[in-house]
Amino acid sequence: MRRRTLLHALPTLLAAPALAQPAWAPDRPVRIIVAFPPGGSTDVVSRLIATPLAEALGQPVVVENRGGASGMIGTEVAARAAPDGHTLLMTASGPQAINPSLFPSVPYDPVRGFAPILLVAVYPLLMVTPIDRGPRSVAEFVRHAKASGGRLNYCSIGSGQPSHLAGELFKSMAGIEMTHIPYRGSGPAVIAAVAGECDVLFDSALSSGPQVRGGRLRALAVTTSKRLPSWPDLPTVAEAGLPGYDAYTWNALVAPAGTPPAAVARLNAEVGRILAAPALRTQLEAQGAVPGGGSAAEMARFLDSEISKWAEVIRAGGIKPD
Repeated sequence: MRRRTLLHALPTLLAAPALAQPAWAPDRPVRIIVAFPPGGSTDVVSRLIATPLAEALGQPVVVENRGGASGMIGTEVAARAAPDGHTLLMTASGPQAINPSLFPSVPYDPVRGFAPILLVAVYPLLMVTPIDRGPRSVAEFVRHAKASGGRLNYCSIGSGQPSHLAGELFKSMAGIEMTHIPYRGSGPAVIAAVAGECDVLFDSALSSGPQVRGGRLRALAVTTSKRLPSWPDLPTVAEAGLPGYDAYTWNALVAPAGTPPAAVARLNAEVGRILAAPALRTQLEAQGAVPGGGSAAEMARFLDSEISKWAEVIRAGGIKPD
């Protein structure tokens, strides 16, 4: 009887490991293309994910930097790669959601050219002013701007960059006029703000935050719809007077269009698990980021909304690339 019972159970026991196996697994190294030079936030988050992802997949995961042309060179390389799950792109708001409306043409389709996997991280911006300026809140700043008759200005880290578009969105929603002063990168823009060369700057918490904590800039608000965990006492722009305002940069993992759904599902599950780990969340928050997650379908809807939002801001502001 015992032998018959074991024999009866054997097919199930043999099937159990097969059922537990993932539906897709890479059979060679996986590369994550980063369309920017080493050292930036997109590169950093890719490398934070690469090691645990390699452990989960059982294959090396290599980060490959292909910078240039505002992220369009690396993005095109990824779009043309074989759609087999072995090439991924850690994309960002610039090349995926902004460039298609900013430039006359881009060498890829930001929607049809890729299979979304998941949102990896969101980077809120801080709305900061020189410490010696009068306004101490968003509402005070808007009143001051309206009273100034268009004499105020705002810095950005470059024309067409999220910092610039956040300022344009603020102008539009607040009904004010300000002159845009672009700088080449976050460092020079923050230095200019500290020196009082501009009245306001929208910049990442990672680069402007130390100047706020050091008493050289004043933070009026955070630009996302929710407060930043590392700045819990700082209100959002929406809370402080502009309901509906929401601006930020982000990273997301995508694959070339046509990548098997099983590969997308496995990668979504593994990276989602990695992002939920407390240690990694702490590392991302130290970079001024809010860890992402969610399904591939949610990522697709998010991308559509980002493309539409920034297309309208670019059109209304007549924004052109540098």
